[in-house]
Amino acid sequence: MNKKIRQWLSSRSFRFKLMITSIICILIPGCFTLIMYNYLTQDAVKQQAISNSQESMLLVNNYVTNSLKYMLNVANLIQMDSELSSIMKRKATGQTYTGPNAEYEEFNDQSKIRNTIENITIGGEQCYVTIILSNGAYYSSYSVYDYNPIDMTREPWFAQLNQLYGFNSYWVGASPTVFLSEKEKNAYQLSVVRTLREKEGFQIYGYVIVTIMENQMNQNFEKLSDSQEFMILDSNNVIMSHNDVNQIGQTFRFPTGSSTSKQISSQIVHGEKEDYLLTQESLFTGWKLVSLTPYQTAIDKIKSIFTNVIVFQLISFIVFLLLLLYLLRTFTKPLVGLGKVAMTVQKGNLDIRSRIRGGDEIGRLGYLFDQMLDRINEMIEEVSLTQTRKRKAELDMLQAQINPHFLFNVLNSIRMKVMFRGDKESAEMIGSLSKLLRMTINQDKGLITLHEEIEIVMDYTQLMNMRQKEKVLLQTDISANALLEKVPRFFLQPIIENALIHGLSQSGGMIRVKAWVEEDKLIVYVEDNGAGMELETLNKIRDRLRKNIDHEHPEMAKHRGFSSIGLSNVNERMRMTYGDDFVMQMESELDRGTRITMIIPRLEVKD
Repeated sequence: MNKKIRQWLSSRSFRFKLMITSIICILIPGCFTLIMYNYLTQDAVKQQAISNSQESMLLVNNYVTNSLKYMLNVANLIQMDSELSSIMKRKATGQTYTGPNAEYEEFNDQSKIRNTIENITIGGEQCYVTIILSNGAYYSSYSVYDYNPIDMTREPWFAQLNQLYGFNSYWVGASPTVFLSEKEKNAYQLSVVRTLREKEGFQIYGYVIVTIMENQMNQNFEKLSDSQEFMILDSNNVIMSHNDVNQIGQTFRFPTGSSTSKQISSQIVHGEKEDYLLTQESLFTGWKLVSLTPYQTAIDKIKSIFTNVIVFQLISFIVFLLLLLYLLRTFTKPLVGLGKVAMTVQKGNLDIRSRIRGGDEIGRLGYLFDQMLDRINEMIEEVSLTQTRKRKAELDMLQAQINPHFLFNVLNSIRMKVMFRGDKESAEMIGSLSKLLRMTINQDKGLITLHEEIEIVMDYTQLMNMRQKEKVLLQTDISANALLEKVPRFFLQPIIENALIHGLSQSGGMIRVKAWVEEDKLIVYVEDNGAGMELETLNKIRDRLRKNIDHEHPEMAKHRGFSSIGLSNVNERMRMTYGDDFVMQMESELDRGTRITMIIPRLEVKD
């Protein structure tokens, strides 16, 4: 039987298998869930109501406990800070500051205490911190006009603080707000008090009182259901915190039992008109967190939820089953179409496209598949275009040469005759020209070292200085590790030529060539102090370099020099050699000169 089923499934399409699997995986667990859900509903109503109440209690308890612990942490911060304790002990015992910096030291110590307590907040809310020393001195995070800290020593609970040792704390329940700035907004406040004692002798040298407004506590009592009510009670069942301010200070109307147990407990209490679900949990302060919910309301909601869920699930299973079959068919349709396109491409037709688009994986797969086909066609065209451009650039280089074999031999003979006659300057000029021609003869040498390229531009500049009235100063600053770097032949000379002709207008000036190595990059820049150019002209040249336009600016075409190769041609040659990793940047300011920076990769050159 199983074998027949497997054979039957293997003969079906992927779409059919996906539909059958989805139906089985959803329908069977769904039916089983409905049966068990209906069976357990009747016994779970009461437990669910208690569980919901206790979960809400746990959530609110975390907020309340954190707020109370933050208050303790503030007291611990002050009590355990050895530097602050040392300062407060000195102040409490009346020790004076001596020495030439006594006043500064005393001011600095007092500032440390004030800065510490003034920057304290609890949960982003204001916290009032008071430190009262045994000699009557005090520090506070609030103004004395808001409240006089010494008045706290007259509170009835202050006399009980002598019984506190170590990290024992005294929690002051809800009491009327004493701070003038808070009285209108908050009627009650909560405080925790800690004594500061000497390690030896346990003598009290001060007190720390941390106070927050009661509303900072009751804002944690957000009702998690429409009828659930939270409050904090002390050991005498007196309400200390409640969303309703009028109930603070009143005795809770239901018994809550002992507060020693730290476990959450729930019970049904009987009121005059209805029963309530009372849940309580003890806090580490000796107080109790209590929630009160009308029992019938809790039960009705849970019963209604259970009933509605069952009906909703039955309807949902039917609707979603039909929808699932429709969606599976719709979602797999592009996948089937993409398979057909792939088979067509396999036969060699690269012009077909799937046209499948969308934000899901199949849509992205269709888009990427079409993009891949577009890219294949582009690469085929790019290979053809690159070969054409490379042949054109080589032709430009050949056209730029001045019949070097013949001229080189003739110039060598002339240079020897001129030297024998004693005309040293002319001989040097002819020798520089011979070096340039020698480089044009050696066409097989596509790459040369940077120092050879520098020698070429130095010879070229020397020739130009001999034919100009005003000389141009060529400064070179080449780092040692850059001298032997391989670069294309004649990549720098056209840039120097442009600087002489267009930047300095064939008059006197300075051209600076600098090169250095940064990790896997060779940085070369050429800078002149010539006329520069306007921003509009600069942007046009940048645009031509960016688009690799292979013709010169009309103004530049009027002044062709030794090489007659423009910046665009240099940029084209370098990009064909190094690819897109080569970068040429051009900067210029009118009447301040022009700088061309080239970033050349130190990797193996590309074919």
